[in-house]
Amino acid sequence: MLTEREGERLPEWLDAVRKDDLPSLHALAAGIDRDRDAVIAGLTLPWSSGIVEGHVNRIKMLKRQTFGRAGFRLLRK
Repeated sequence: MLTEREGERLPEWLDAVRKDDLPSLHALAAGIDRDRDAVIAGLTLPWSSGIVEGHVNRIKMLKRQTFGRAGFRLLRK
């Protein structure tokens, strides 16, 4: 379903998960149901926000690394 972009199979998969006796997967299925249209679109459409998410992740990492270091000595340099 993920590699072949077959998001239309998601409802069948969710029904199968609900029939199994795995409570942790039931919670996952409930979370997916809350935003089912977006999940199906993400599994079906060819567009990705991966590049943007990579840049955001890099910026957040830089921010974490420099937290608390921006004193007057560093700013003067």
